[in-house]
Amino acid sequence: MAKNIGVLLSGCGVFDGTEIHEAVLTLLFLDRAGAQIVCMAPDKPQHHVIDHLGQQETGQQRNVLVESARIARGEIRSLKSVAASDLDAVILPGGFGAAKNLSDFAFKGPEAEVDPEVARLIQDMAAARKPIGAICIAPAVLAKALAERHPVVTIGNDVGTARSIEVMGGVHQERPVDGICVDEANRLVTTPAYMVGPGIKDVALGIEKLVAKVMEMVNA
Repeated sequence: MAKNIGVLLSGCGVFDGTEIHEAVLTLLFLDRAGAQIVCMAPDKPQHHVIDHLGQQETGQQRNVLVESARIARGEIRSLKSVAASDLDAVILPGGFGAAKNLSDFAFKGPEAEVDPEVARLIQDMAAARKPIGAICIAPAVLAKALAERHPVVTIGNDVGTARSIEVMGGVHQERPVDGICVDEANRLVTTPAYMVGPGIKDVALGIEKLVAKVMEMVNA
C-alpha cells in the first residue's frame, strides 16, 4: 500500500516562497518511490512578493496556498486540514518561503517564531515518531519547532546560519551538497541543497538520498 508523504510548500519561487527545483526534485523522487504525495501549504498571505527578475519587492500581495498550488498543479490542501495521522512522513523543501512564510527566521534569526500550523504538524509528526525531511534552509524551521528535542540537522556549511540553529537548541552538522544528515533519535533527515549548490544536478544528489532515507524509515 502506498505511503502518504506530505510535501509542505511555502509559496512559489526561491526569493519569497518554495525553491522550485528543490520542490520538483522532491516530488519526482517521491513519485519514483511509489509514494502517495500530499502537497500542502498554509492558507495565509506571503510576507512579501519578490520580482524574481529584478529581485526587488513589488508591493503586491499573494497567498501562500494559492502560490504553492502552482507547483502542485492545483492538487494541494490547506495545512490546517492536514493532521499527522493523515501522513506517514513529511518533507519541507527550501527556499526563502521556509524562512519568511513558514517561519520568520529570515528576519529574526534565533528569535524566530514558527507559523502555528507548521509547528503543530512538525511537533505532532515528531511525537508520533514519523519521519521528517527538510531541505536547504528548512532545517532551521525544524530547529525552532523541535528545540526541546535538540534536533540534529544540516544546512551545509554556512557558519552564521549554523550558529543560529545551535542558539535555537539544535545541533548542526556540516554536510556537502550530496550529503544527508540523519537524526535517528528524532527521525529527521536533512540536506543542504542550494545552501551549498551550485546547480540542479548537484542538489538532486542530496535530495534523492534524503527521499530514499525518508522512505526507508517509513517502510522499516
